[in-house]
Amino acid sequence: MTTSLSCGRCSATLLRPLGPARTAGPSRVVAVSGGIGSGKSTVTATFASLGAVVADADAIAREIMEPGKGTLAEVAARFGADLIRPDGTLDRAGLARRVFAGEGAEERVAALNAITHPAIERRAWEILSAAPAGSLAIYDIPLLVEGDYADRFDAVVIVDAPVEERVARLGGRGVPPEDARARIRAQASSDQRRAIAHVWIDNCGSTDDLAQVCTQVWERWLTIDL
Repeated sequence: MTTSLSCGRCSATLLRPLGPARTAGPSRVVAVSGGIGSGKSTVTATFASLGAVVADADAIAREIMEPGKGTLAEVAARFGADLIRPDGTLDRAGLARRVFAGEGAEERVAALNAITHPAIERRAWEILSAAPAGSLAIYDIPLLVEGDYADRFDAVVIVDAPVEERVARLGGRGVPPEDARARIRAQASSDQRRAIAHVWIDNCGSTDDLAQVCTQVWERWLTIDL
């Protein structure tokens, strides 16, 4: 089997064999992860366009923090009621600054995760478990290493990119460079992610390059035994 694929400045490497196809429910449940700004959303969107059922941890995180939700109330109680705007919505940028920046960030990140992760996990596995028989179910999960969840999946796809490229991408979304670097420092390292990856994607190219590599990963590795 081919163990490397590429398109433009993007490449993928098969680091270890995938788990066998399941005999009931979705054929494989695959985790897609990577640091903020690495291109994880493009990877997931490409797999979705090819027919995968996707549970998106970030989308679920927004869902559980909607006005009136118990998770939002817990976050406000821990990090400050002033983070709730007059219309009841969360000041997400304010929460990020309060959690990720400055001394003690690691403790604050852990506290936030302890509130949000259980609710996100419950909803995600409802979606994944309901995927049609024979399909691929994809869990887009940023904090895979941090939550020690890797052994629950038939395959782990990690997308990575150089830190400065990630900072530049986040700048395009309005995230100041220092805030971007603080968020990156608060997440797992590339070495930690590589240790759990079945498929490793280096994303140094364009969105089109990345989508082409992901299509090859889907066709040659993720669905090969299905």
